[in-house]
This record gives sequence, C-alpha cells and structure tokens, in this order.
Amino acid sequence: MSKIVTYKMDLSNPPVLSEEQKARLEALAKRPDSEIDCSDIPKLDENFWKNAVKNPFYKPTKQVTTIRIDSDVMQWLKAQGKGYQTRMNKILRQAMLEDLKSPH
Repeated sequence: MSKIVTYKMDLSNPPVLSEEQKARLEALAKRPDSEIDCSDIPKLDENFWKNAVKNPFYKPTKQVTTIRIDSDVMQWLKAQGKGYQTRMNKILRQAMLEDLKSPH
C-alpha cells in the first residue's frame, strides 16, 4: 500500500501566506549561505549518476527568430506536412547533440 500523498495547486492562484510564514521566509532569505547546514545531504558520487534520469517534464523554452534558408530546403520541410518548424527544430537539435558528443 502506497503512503504517497499528492495534491494539486493552482500556481496562478497560490494560497495566501500567514504573517508567521512570511516572517520565516524573510528570515531565511536574509541568512547567508555559510549558515546553512548541508551535512545531511549525501555526496553526488558515481552511483548517484548511474541511476539518474533526465527530467521527463523538462521542456526547453522557445525563442522567436528569423532565419534565411534556401528555398528548396523550405519546400522540402513544408512538403512533409504540417509542423515544418518543429521538424526543423528537431533536425537542428540532433545536429547540436551530435556536435556536443564529438570532441573538438
């Protein structure tokens, strides 16, 4: 039997903080990092990274831009149906990841 408790919160309408909660947050914000006790946090060794997984909820932000590409390339992208910008992004992402893998 799972004892995991989940709840949903509307991030556009968060609950109102009490004065005590506000005061505690303000006191924490004023504290220097040197006063934070991190001794109970385990070191991130090789075993940790062996089991790490990519965040399934990560979605890169999009940036609006204007580019100049050859007309035959644009025709080829559009000829494959709707979503040519998404396809273009996917092709560029693959090229970027391959470039990042290769030593320079």
